[in-house]
Amino acid sequence: MLKFLSLGSGSSGNCYLLQTANDAMLIDSGVGIRSIKKYLHDYGISVNDIKRVLITHDHADHIKSVGVLSGEYNIPVYATHEVHGGIERNYCVPKKVPADNRRYIDKDTPVRLGDFLVTPFGVPHDSAGNVGYRIEAEGVVFCLMTDVGHVTEDMQRYIGEANYLVLESNYDKEMLQNGTYPQHLKVRIDGPMGHLSNHDCAEAIANYATSALRHVWLCHLSEENNHPVLALKTVEQILRSYGIIMGKDFQVEDLKRKTPSKLYELV
Repeated sequence: MLKFLSLGSGSSGNCYLLQTANDAMLIDSGVGIRSIKKYLHDYGISVNDIKRVLITHDHADHIKSVGVLSGEYNIPVYATHEVHGGIERNYCVPKKVPADNRRYIDKDTPVRLGDFLVTPFGVPHDSAGNVGYRIEAEGVVFCLMTDVGHVTEDMQRYIGEANYLVLESNYDKEMLQNGTYPQHLKVRIDGPMGHLSNHDCAEAIANYATSALRHVWLCHLSEENNHPVLALKTVEQILRSYGIIMGKDFQVEDLKRKTPSKLYELV
């Protein structure tokens, strides 16, 4: 059985676990190493159980503990060439990934990693080599798309294939525009290489999800420009306008910024 756990989802740090009976891996490693160890231990999982880490992109909130994790526990790290280069240059990652543990992946090229068939695909964000992941294991298709400026054709296709979907719902447009962020930052967040709003997240689900979809998690919610209740309400209202009922057609939940989720069983 495939299991999923969020260890943190937001600008303070992003990290997600996928686990089968015989394999386990992390997607991103932007949560502190002590928190990663504690959260995994709370669910009876050891860091030594982690066989690999997949990285989406090189922003600090997705990579800040990856060098420590890889070096201290001899864990290989999979990322595009551009993202590995970004990790090397990022001053927020003082301990780098050991050269022997760097594994290079290419967009749109499936690779078998233990129990998982992993397909990285490009997503639009203001950093080089960014990817989302389509991951197949135990007969289940799991897709993760975070830090996304707009919805591409590839993303549309993978949303349609997903049984389980983690999709960014970063900000509420009105909160962002009326908030205290400087104008240049508002433009960046709301731009085509920035982040995905609650509205655009909901429209993507409504337009491209199929009857195969069982569960959606809204990820990377902004602390300043969003609220979990607002995100869920916006998604619910837009889905309902398409005749889709949350909780009936599929489940929708938000992922907490600084605390772990429950350990979900994906069947």
